[in-house]
Amino acid sequence: MRTAIYPGSFDPITNGHLDLVERAAKLFDRVVVAVAASEAKKPLFTLKERLEMVKDAIQTIPKAEADSFDGLLVDYVDRQGGHAIIRGLRAVSDFEFEFQLALMNRKLNERAETIFMMPKETYTFISSNIIKEIARLGGNIAPYVPDSIRLALAAKLKK
Repeated sequence: MRTAIYPGSFDPITNGHLDLVERAAKLFDRVVVAVAASEAKKPLFTLKERLEMVKDAIQTIPKAEADSFDGLLVDYVDRQGGHAIIRGLRAVSDFEFEFQLALMNRKLNERAETIFMMPKETYTFISSNIIKEIARLGGNIAPYVPDSIRLALAAKLKK
């Protein structure tokens, strides 16, 4: 069974993320959307909330499952029997950082192969941070996230 790990903070998951999950599921037998603790990023949602949002968002994608992890990604990949790490590239500006991460992951674990995927053009400008900012300012995020995420953001930002 060929397993891909798609790691991220997913704070929150967007339609751009889901596009990559759907496409990775066509290439692999199993895709684990791995929600990173990412406490250094000071996420808006807790790890538990982000994991639940991801589970809800991917429930209709065959071969996709959600999990959370803390620590080194390459160690998590080994524990899951992963064959590849999926990373999204929205723009050229993402490439340098992602390339450095891929090289470091390979140095830490030579079996950790990274596959870069680009989302559909429709989603290239979407990021979790932009979605949170639009939501904070009262803008319409419905075209960019699943309904459950839109509602979760509205509830979280009311507090």
